[in-house]
Amino acid sequence: MQEEILKILSDMSGFIWGLPLIILLLGTGVYLTILLRGIQFRALLPALYLALIKRKEDGDAPGDISQFQALMTALSATVGVGNIAGVATAIAVGGPGALFWMWVTGLLGMATKYSEAVLAVKYREVDKNGAMSGGPMYYISKGLGLKWLGMLFAIFASIAAFGIGNMVQSNSVADALDTAFGIPLWVTGAVLCVATGLVIVGGIKSIARATSAIVPVMIIFYMLGAILTLVVFRANIPHAFYLIFYHAFTPTAAAGGFLGATIGQTVRMGVARGIFSNESGLGSSPIAAAAAKTQNPVGQGLVSMTQTFIDTIVVCTFTGLVIISSGLWSDGDTGAGLSAHAFESGLPQLGADVVSISLAFFAYSTLLGWSYYGEKSIEYIFKERAIMPYRALFTAVVFVGAVVKLDLVWTFADVMNGLMAFPNLIGLLGLSRVVLEETKKYLPLEMSRK
Repeated sequence: MQEEILKILSDMSGFIWGLPLIILLLGTGVYLTILLRGIQFRALLPALYLALIKRKEDGDAPGDISQFQALMTALSATVGVGNIAGVATAIAVGGPGALFWMWVTGLLGMATKYSEAVLAVKYREVDKNGAMSGGPMYYISKGLGLKWLGMLFAIFASIAAFGIGNMVQSNSVADALDTAFGIPLWVTGAVLCVATGLVIVGGIKSIARATSAIVPVMIIFYMLGAILTLVVFRANIPHAFYLIFYHAFTPTAAAGGFLGATIGQTVRMGVARGIFSNESGLGSSPIAAAAAKTQNPVGQGLVSMTQTFIDTIVVCTFTGLVIISSGLWSDGDTGAGLSAHAFESGLPQLGADVVSISLAFFAYSTLLGWSYYGEKSIEYIFKERAIMPYRALFTAVVFVGAVVKLDLVWTFADVMNGLMAFPNLIGLLGLSRVVLEETKKYLPLEMSRK
């Protein structure tokens, strides 16, 4: 029975994450890029300055957390397993050229991420507890007047929060620490359960404080490990870039344990894993953006689009370069194991530990970020009375995820995660002119403050 259900879910996942969704996600990114005159390129430097250097506080503006904290909360949910295992899988199946298509997905996704955040701030509202609530369910409902579609998004997101945002993450941490250091699954589950509960019980302000402390450190730690590995493989880096660009448009021949890849496979794997990593178009991160202290939707849009840049153009690139430069990409390994072996080949006795520790922190931070996404989705469906029961249930499920087999959960979560995209993309396309008008109104002022 379980195998039959798994096959049905696998078929659904393959269909949902198939060519139609990829075309729709990429097409939306292309359309928004043209409509907004390449905002991700012309405003990238001001956006990075605003997000990471100036980190301005909009004093009396409505909101729960600073713009930087909103960015870190969103980054906590996207910089995760996809940056380590997802990149490795894309290259192992699609060849080195898959990394090029991850870049394309990231660059187009920046326009999508910008638009999501603009709409999230514009259509957000204050709940009965005085906290900000926003995201696709609000801009679909209020902006398009499609309340049923907003509710559908909230249902998909609330279910995905327990799968891709909870059990899948705790299971990844437990498995990584068990493999690397022999720590029993139940010990990791118990520690994660307590650590998650202590943070999320305080709501978005507590989550934002934790992610603002954890996320920069974990990214820097991982990047340092990658840089040290690339120093060892420095002679191979030029050839790695050659392979990336050459095989982006040329089939990859079978070699070693690599079975070969058509251009179609390369594009599909690069785009699918890129979207899975940065979540542009899925509608998750605008829920965090809506909590930012700002009166300027465009300002938060600029800050939010740097999330995709950091996640895909920076972190995923370093993972991919380590794997390709090591020469192990064609050995037949895949997932987090391939990343660990690539790091280990450059940094013996250290590289695999860097990957395991990074994977643990990446997954834990994803738990925190997605706990908030799920909370706001549950709140939208059942109102404020559901918040505390949700937090308690989310915390308990963390332990369950760490100690059980998750074949069904992985696949079901993948289905729900993909289904989130459809109502969100309808909202983005239907309200694209609103994004344009807001951009024309605020962008010159925001860029003049850089």
